[in-house]
Amino acid sequence: MKMYAKLLASIVPVVLIVGCTTTPKVAEKSAPVEERAAPASASSAATPAPATSTGVEVLAAPDKGGFKGDPLNDPASLLSKRVVFFEFDSSEIKDDARPIIEAHAAYLAERPKVSITLEGHADERGSREYNLALGERRAKAVQQLMQIKGVSSKQLDVVSFGEEHPVALGHDEAAWAQNRRVELVYPK
Repeated sequence: MKMYAKLLASIVPVVLIVGCTTTPKVAEKSAPVEERAAPASASSAATPAPATSTGVEVLAAPDKGGFKGDPLNDPASLLSKRVVFFEFDSSEIKDDARPIIEAHAAYLAERPKVSITLEGHADERGSREYNLALGERRAKAVQQLMQIKGVSSKQLDVVSFGEEHPVALGHDEAAWAQNRRVELVYPK
């Protein structure tokens, strides 16, 4: 009887996690995307990259002074946006998030030695196990789109925090919407 209980206790969590995984789909709807600027780095002196074959412009057009340095630090660039938001209980990438993901994919495809961590998150609703699986599905949806755009799987790490690292602590739709996200984290 004890052996049956141990076997059941080890199988149930695995079945729950595996049962929660699905193939990511790309949605037709749009979701808000948070803009975050990376801290400026005086030591970076990379030259701006031209538009890629994906049709995504990696850099914004230079203004009067023009931005010089790492394009990740250019606040006018899509690369400064590092958070993608999702709808409730969904891992579908929204139309307005695609250009951001594609810009990061183009940046990474041109720099095979650069890697990124895709951190999946969920709001507080749902069980801990379900939210971990949902965060992972969201991060894998971003990973899949980046790989389609030419990024090597060796450059992409996926991790899920589920509901464990909320950015908004409220218990309403506005807070939950900010917590349903994937963060694109470059090493410092």
